[in-house]
Amino acid sequence: MGRAFEFRKARKMKRWSAMSKAFTRIGKDIVMAVKEGGPDPDSNSRLRAVIQNAKSVNMPKDNIERAIKRASDKNQGDYKEVIFEGYAQHGIAVLIETATDNNTRTVANVRSYFNKTDGSLGTSGSVVFMFDHTCNFKIKADDIDLEELELELIDFGVEEIFEDTDEDADGNEETSIMIYAPFESFGSIQSYLEENNLEIISSGFERIPQVTKKLTPEQAKDVEKLIEKLEEDDDVQNVYHTMEESAE
Repeated sequence: MGRAFEFRKARKMKRWSAMSKAFTRIGKDIVMAVKEGGPDPDSNSRLRAVIQNAKSVNMPKDNIERAIKRASDKNQGDYKEVIFEGYAQHGIAVLIETATDNNTRTVANVRSYFNKTDGSLGTSGSVVFMFDHTCNFKIKADDIDLEELELELIDFGVEEIFEDTDEDADGNEETSIMIYAPFESFGSIQSYLEENNLEIISSGFERIPQVTKKLTPEQAKDVEKLIEKLEEDDDVQNVYHTMEESAE
């Protein structure tokens, strides 16, 4: 298996660990999607994808509809996507994706987290090149031939396709298929899956480190202090780093 498979295995239990934070993140995604393409998911592919993601983390339908309605209000402020880059202790590169309505606040907070954990906030472009910007889709596995699907999608730039297993709310195992491709392939793959009635469970974007660094347990704790502070911030959507992670 490739880097996307290993990355997914290590992160899937951590990504939406706090359900309330998941709802906050998706709420911001809805605002940005509606501001960009309008409130109708039929004509707004980005909003359609966010709604799929909301359903995948069991966000109530009423919450989704209220978020869309609020986002359509002219008085609703907008969020801007801002990336921060820097280094944690022990030479670990860190890339942070934020969605903020107050960049001054966000910059001050992010800088303080680096300072408090003996890290250093870098300049734009200082670490982003160490990560591959990818898109991904999680689809229902319903009697799909993986090799055949891979052949169908190869022209769209798909790099990895593999089966993934999660537990549902009742503790039963559910098998799905993960598709990883370059960031710019998102729209064409989304269209193909929808046109061929392949049910999309969720989709999104991730930054996969090209090379990771193994640390001792003590060193890893130093880096995790920074990651935890960042992930607790309401403006932070995602945190990526080059520390080797365990799937345990």
